[in-house]
Amino acid sequence: MNTLQKTLLALTTGALMTAGANAAVTYGNGYAGQTYLGVKAGQYDVDAEDADEATSYGVYGGYKFTPNFGIEGEYLGTSDETIIDNRIEKFEYSGQVLGLYGTYDYMFPNTGGLYAKGRLGFADNEIEIDAKNKVTGNSGSDTISDTGVAGGLGLGFNISPMASVEAMYNYYPSIEDDNTEDIDVSGVTLGAHLKF
Repeated sequence: MNTLQKTLLALTTGALMTAGANAAVTYGNGYAGQTYLGVKAGQYDVDAEDADEATSYGVYGGYKFTPNFGIEGEYLGTSDETIIDNRIEKFEYSGQVLGLYGTYDYMFPNTGGLYAKGRLGFADNEIEIDAKNKVTGNSGSDTISDTGVAGGLGLGFNISPMASVEAMYNYYPSIEDDNTEDIDVSGVTLGAHLKF
């Protein structure tokens, strides 16, 4: 390879890298009309005595109307976790959330893609409880749910012009149990999404 070819290759590579960096900065802030789709996992925490935290997993997607404002939907399910387990009976629960939120993103200047995200909207929060009597072998299940205000706060990072990761604290609607006591539900998630 002669000197001219090396020079042209170096200039072309430099130009492409500069264009890619500029695209990352510009696109990282988000364009109006931008859509995204991702997956998330984390913990679902039911504020009830002796209830274990469940592993949560789900999908989410959204649409950015402006670089800062958008709309987002999510579906979240959980693993089965124990509430009570003794010699006589065993109770397990699993959760499910279906939500729709307005979102606001704030890009931190000079951070290379770090942003804060807030979301506020409505969600249907459902908990299914399975009960089994170990003595008689009888079993049954019950579902309690509520729809109400939900939201979250978190941090995200644009790892490329087309992909981001987000860590969020989420709160979901409280659910009234059979004893008319409110069960508070919250969670943390780590998600990754692709932009289109």
